[in-house]
Amino acid sequence: MRKAPRAVLNRRQLLALSASLGAGAGLLASGAGRALAQPAPAMGPETHGLSAFDDLKYPTDFLHFDYVEPDAPKGGMFSQIGSTAAYNQSFNTFNSLNGYILKGDGAQGLDLTFDSLMTRALDEPDAVYGLVAKTVSFSPDGTLYRFRLRPEARFHDGSPLTSADVVFSLLMLKLKGHPIIAQNLRDVTSVTADGDDVVVVRFAAKRARDVPLVVASLPIFSKAYYTAKPFDESSLEPPLGSGPYRIGRFEPGRYIEYERVADYWGRDLPVNVGINNFDRQRFEYFRDREVGFEAFKARAYLFREEFTSRTWATGYDFPALREGKVKQEVLPDDNPSGAQGWFLNLRRPQFSDPRVREALSYAFDFEWTNKNLMFDAYKRTVSFFQNSDLMAEGPAAPDEIALIESLGSKLKPADIEVLKAEPWSPPVSDGSGQDRTLLRKATALLREAGWTIKDGQLVDAKGTHFTLEFLDDEGSLERHTAPFIKNLKVLGIAANFRLVDAPQYQRRLNSFDFDATVRRFSVSTVPGESLRNFFGSRAAAMAGSNNLSGIADPVVDLLIEQVIAADTRDKLKTACKLLDRRLRAGRYWVPQWYSGAHRIAYWDVFERPKAERPTYARAIPDTWWAKADQPG
Repeated sequence: MRKAPRAVLNRRQLLALSASLGAGAGLLASGAGRALAQPAPAMGPETHGLSAFDDLKYPTDFLHFDYVEPDAPKGGMFSQIGSTAAYNQSFNTFNSLNGYILKGDGAQGLDLTFDSLMTRALDEPDAVYGLVAKTVSFSPDGTLYRFRLRPEARFHDGSPLTSADVVFSLLMLKLKGHPIIAQNLRDVTSVTADGDDVVVVRFAAKRARDVPLVVASLPIFSKAYYTAKPFDESSLEPPLGSGPYRIGRFEPGRYIEYERVADYWGRDLPVNVGINNFDRQRFEYFRDREVGFEAFKARAYLFREEFTSRTWATGYDFPALREGKVKQEVLPDDNPSGAQGWFLNLRRPQFSDPRVREALSYAFDFEWTNKNLMFDAYKRTVSFFQNSDLMAEGPAAPDEIALIESLGSKLKPADIEVLKAEPWSPPVSDGSGQDRTLLRKATALLREAGWTIKDGQLVDAKGTHFTLEFLDDEGSLERHTAPFIKNLKVLGIAANFRLVDAPQYQRRLNSFDFDATVRRFSVSTVPGESLRNFFGSRAAAMAGSNNLSGIADPVVDLLIEQVIAADTRDKLKTACKLLDRRLRAGRYWVPQWYSGAHRIAYWDVFERPKAERPTYARAIPDTWWAKADQPG
């Protein structure tokens, strides 16, 4: 099986974001609607879209995206167990309808209720096109952006959505939003309103390449609504939105429904034609995967992405499937599969030595696990950019060497050696489940790092026992972890699997109170600011960040800046490959596995476009619709 991704965001949020609470005292100029007293640079022409490298596919007068059916009918219901989570969301429960702060466990699907300045095209690597913003112009140096809003934009109560709401939203997200969002806004220096229909955003001179795209993709909140309500408090009161759906029925921890807004102000915009076709979207929650699967078989919900290989291989043999009422498909996943594995918390002293961390990798027998527990359904993850052209392979290529040389004295000789060499990959076992050769290598590494066996227990020079707790909020990976734990005990390590409820799990991750935990992090096809959150030194000490391992390496920071500064896609690839080499050299995790495909099953009550599926997303339920005879 594979762990469902936590950092992959949906269609209304452009990229996996990064973390750390940015200072925001100077974000908003005093005096509503007045720009800061700074000289305004010359502005380029207004455009209908943005991308990191200014390569838009769709022209100004496009009518709809190529991958939709523009005449798709409206109606019916789409129900699922959510397959992605972001910010404070949990896969197993929810207790809050505020999904953009650190507190609470936010419900999945909340993005459906909020509009953003622009929204993503799923058949381009990173392009966004106008939603609330009709056009945008920007200065040649990229420090100033002017978003011109559509006057018809409305919240669900009929009140106009204006520049004041956009300014308020960006201010609140930077000052009080989830640390992942706040960090992403660190290069935003000011946001002001120029009348009711123009928002002016200033960025730092060396801002990350993708920050304007992310700013354009963040949710817009009603300033009036939050005048009497605290923005940063967890709440079960449905917030006022402006998007294609509003919150309907819900029961915390069990399900939440979203109802299509029939008079949604933006329903006829080119970016919305052929999408938002269901009258209701419903997210189901089950604390146990087996229970969730049985509920699908009983038609308690209609769509399922299968993350458990055993279930996919043996469970899909029930009457409804044999009768053709349920369909199965495997869809290629052309996005980076990212990094899934047991992330080791370097804030714990037993993991401080890279030799120790490498030794742990020798104790995990992927080949045995894949064959005996996962029906040979997976490939081994080796890279932080797995399944993409960003991952490092072989010795450094000429373009990588040229970048290394350009960094000059910023790199030590040992750093250069690591970056030029073949990247580290986890060992390949003999598939026995307990490869003695690998375990002997692990023992030698532990001995080099100062650990010895005493009375059958691994201890350091002070006699402190080596302990390792695997923390999780669901039991589906326990059977995969158990053989790993068995091999660790052979090495003298006292390891155990600890299962806690979802809220406690999230709290412990937010405060980095764990030894090791499984996560899957997926980066964008054009990564930028998000890398600071995953791997940057500043994020290592920032509560709620995605830098679970606590990576604090100046060379990693330097290479992240090279990725962010890349002004062509080729330079971006080169910098990412070097970053991958450095990260892999750190042995920060025990890599697990990836699929490179979406395994989906659904009750045969849906239709879909005949057009080719977009390259960079499942586009489900975005582009699907209900068959005419499906009940609502």
